[in-house]
Amino acid sequence: MSRYFILSLCVFFSTAYADEKNTANDAHDLAYSLGASLGERLRQEVPQLQIQALIEGLQQAYQGKPLALSEARIEQILADHESRNAEQASRQSSDAAMENERRFLSAEKAKPGVKELADGILLTELVRGTGAKAGPDGKVQVLYVGKLPDGTVFDQNTQPQWFNLDSVITGWRTALQNMPVGAKWRLVIPSDQAYGADGAGDLIAPFTPLVFEVELRGATS
Repeated sequence: MSRYFILSLCVFFSTAYADEKNTANDAHDLAYSLGASLGERLRQEVPQLQIQALIEGLQQAYQGKPLALSEARIEQILADHESRNAEQASRQSSDAAMENERRFLSAEKAKPGVKELADGILLTELVRGTGAKAGPDGKVQVLYVGKLPDGTVFDQNTQPQWFNLDSVITGWRTALQNMPVGAKWRLVIPSDQAYGADGAGDLIAPFTPLVFEVELRGATS
């Protein structure tokens, strides 16, 4: 028998064994990678998770065996878990938003020329006014631009517009009763005097203070 033929057989079996070994390694590594990925997520989401119970449930479900808990019980437990996670995420988001608002208002209050009205409303007088002031049930005619803390414009008008004071946000109602016709003010309205914890749709997130430049053109009592 040719030694070249024997050498070829050795190479063939060696390659076949290596392919089989690589396939086994790939299957192992895939399973391990899936477990590592799942474990990392669960470590963050459920720090006190009972690993043995997790493995038991995973194994029984994967092998199609009867489960230790009813389907209804499992669905209820998972729904309760998701609800708790959502509440925690909401609290964390709210806490972060309130801290951002506190810092923003503190920085605005420290600016030169800023005065504070009732309920933490901040004003900077841009143009002095000498006219009448609106009454609590009156109307105002204004030009305005409304901005978010980052400077994004979320509302404005280009022509003077009349508003009933009982139809505007609380911060406007408070500020505009102190504002004489002819004045132009920069107002910083805390969120609890604007849209508060609910926000306003996609435009204004919860706990967002608002910045307005308002020019008062007319007022009635």
